[in-house]
Amino acid sequence: MALKYRAPRGTNDLTYPSSEKFTAVVEAACGIMSLYGYQRIVTPIIESTDLFRRSIGESTDIVTKEMYSFEDRGGEWLTLRPEGTAPVVRAFLEQGLASKGLPQKLYYAGPMFRRERPQAGRFRQFFQIGAEAIGSRDPFGDAEIIAISDHLFKHLGLEGYSLLLNSVGCSDCRPAYVAQLGEFLTRVRDSLCVDCKRRADENPLRVFDCKNESCRQAVAEAPGIGDALCPDCTEHFDGVKRHLERMSIPFGIDPRMVRGLDYYTNTAFEFQFEGLGAQNTVSGGGRYDYLAEELGGPATPGVGYSLGIERLIMVIQAQGLDPFNPPGLDLYVAGAPGTDRDRLLEILMEMRRAGVSADADTMERGLKAQMKQADRLRARLVMIIGPDELERGEATVRDLDRSEQWTVPIKQATPRVKDYLARAERPPAEDKDSDG
Repeated sequence: MALKYRAPRGTNDLTYPSSEKFTAVVEAACGIMSLYGYQRIVTPIIESTDLFRRSIGESTDIVTKEMYSFEDRGGEWLTLRPEGTAPVVRAFLEQGLASKGLPQKLYYAGPMFRRERPQAGRFRQFFQIGAEAIGSRDPFGDAEIIAISDHLFKHLGLEGYSLLLNSVGCSDCRPAYVAQLGEFLTRVRDSLCVDCKRRADENPLRVFDCKNESCRQAVAEAPGIGDALCPDCTEHFDGVKRHLERMSIPFGIDPRMVRGLDYYTNTAFEFQFEGLGAQNTVSGGGRYDYLAEELGGPATPGVGYSLGIERLIMVIQAQGLDPFNPPGLDLYVAGAPGTDRDRLLEILMEMRRAGVSADADTMERGLKAQMKQADRLRARLVMIIGPDELERGEATVRDLDRSEQWTVPIKQATPRVKDYLARAERPPAEDKDSDG
């Protein structure tokens, strides 16, 4: 019989143990952001559609092609958030976070939504973590934001990645460069795709986003913005590079990197990994000193980044790493035939309330099948109880890792089990489940 319902195209289900590994990667990333003094912020999954049109840019692919937008029953246009920075800056302004002191260093973790063509490393619902430092123009903030990803990659033991930098200028120096770029694009217009011809008219910088090979070749000789930077932007960019050098974080310069969002100013950066094909950017971000003002707030500088967890996990798997072996169960309570089931469940719940992860049979299996279930759940201990053991008030506890067993009074079983688990280090075990 064919399944009637399947997950929407471009989305996927995470089942155990992949779900646990996914969570562990997110927790590792959030833990590192906490080390840098960032605190968590949670924003709604839906926001005003105009928030993204104003911040990301009307001519970007995200706004013109990829956003999931709808009109609700009250006539308001809402959008499933396609990125995290604009919602965080909106919350910063709405909640008056500047009154708590600047800079505000905030991080987020959650799903984003874009209607892209699904492929390896690209989904329509995807999970991002990111951080925003709002309130300071100091180039050290840019370098610190960049250092978070580098720290995480090193923590995970990853190799084969490179950091690319560029400066996209400011409102003083960018207009002259955009005009220069526009003149260049006019000369190569016949070689551009339909979308890039539109971009060349609306926002010439967006042409650098195109993945079409003919467009890439057409703009290969386009002028870079580096030579057009004003003294302040040059000084800022030099400061970022100097801080990265002091942090021993190597980097390269990509004069045509503009990122896919219009709110970027000055610093733009990407971390790219070898072997991922077209979707090789795992982390990226930059400075956005005009975004708060664009959203109706006072002029407030900011810098941030975001990282795609699905792509990061692809890299982890491609490099043969598995630093997050899901933990097994502490205890499985197995009952022999004829054992008072209510008493077993009382013991099970007592263990759980004491902080011992525990489970028991709910399928009326025999004792042999229960032992197999305990092994499948990677239980450390099995407590075996039969009618005779209940009558004597004792149970047998077996350590499946060490092939040892002993008898404990049932009334003292919970503290005895907790004490044993705290004292006995579990030997490393291979994960018997696949990551499918």
